[in-house]
Amino acid sequence: MAAAPLTDSWTLGGLTVPNRVTLAPLAGIGNWVVRLQAKRYGAGYAVSEMVSSFAIHHRNEKTLRDLLRFEEVEREGGPVAIQLFGQDPEVMRSAAAYVAEHVAVDVIDLNMGCPVPKVIKTGAGAAMLKDPDTAVAVARAAREGSGLPVTVKLRSATKKDGETDGYALATRLVDEAGVAAIGFHPRSAQVHHKGTPDYDLAAKLVQELPVPIVLSGGLHDDAQTLAAYEQVAPAAVMLARGALGNPWLFSSLLGLRDRTPPTADEVVAEFEWVLDRTIEHLGAERAGRYLRKHYPWYVERLAEAATAAGDGTRVLPDKALQSALQGSEDIDAARVLVRDAAAAAVLA
Repeated sequence: MAAAPLTDSWTLGGLTVPNRVTLAPLAGIGNWVVRLQAKRYGAGYAVSEMVSSFAIHHRNEKTLRDLLRFEEVEREGGPVAIQLFGQDPEVMRSAAAYVAEHVAVDVIDLNMGCPVPKVIKTGAGAAMLKDPDTAVAVARAAREGSGLPVTVKLRSATKKDGETDGYALATRLVDEAGVAAIGFHPRSAQVHHKGTPDYDLAAKLVQELPVPIVLSGGLHDDAQTLAAYEQVAPAAVMLARGALGNPWLFSSLLGLRDRTPPTADEVVAEFEWVLDRTIEHLGAERAGRYLRKHYPWYVERLAEAATAAGDGTRVLPDKALQSALQGSEDIDAARVLVRDAAAAAVLA
């Protein structure tokens, strides 16, 4: 079966998604700022960072304040989902009901693929691949508690590539829990993001299941994403690490811009947009600490801009700029550092 154009719409649980390029859930990163950024550059669908069902059930103040903040503007241009995790069906039912009543989202996505040990040891995340009965019960509880379409993102296996416990679980989740779609990352949890995803296994899942399959894993640039999309022919692709600090990838895949790297001016403008929105979200002091994880991504984009200019006067960034950003006293200082680096076009 040939893959549809990425610009085509598709249906998820009765919802229309306007195109086939989506934002994956990014743990510790995918807040409303990052989701809105993806939407601004064309993403037809975006999923939040994962949120503990237990934290929602027990009304944890920080979780309700920070992780359940969704802006209505995010829903422009396509649906938005919140990703929940947890291994207790009744707690999940409670959390899903709270989300449906209080949060401006269209879909609940369940994490059954997180490889982080502290998540797995609780029985959540990728541990659920080895406990399919509980996984089915959790998914059913989320659907019944919320009344919203429920999707599940999972890995192909727990321990090693070649196993297919995730593949088997996906079938049960559709048949027994009524999930509306599967997000499939065809690597084992053990390898995290290393190695080559098993796209042949993903293609087989697409052929066998009657619900949309959204492909994740190894989609770092246009060429890799398009090749995987053509091979697997999923309903959509889900950009994760490849989109970090690189929202232009959404636009280029959708034909909204050419595939040349953004200019230094574009990078600076986007960097400042992220700074300003993050201050809105967290306040200046908390934003300054949080943004340290974002700085390397934009330095990398500036490096690409310098290389693309190719006039011999530009130097790729070394650790000095990164170090200066990480040690900057506040966001305004970081802003000046990046502006000066771009203006001088000597990033060293």
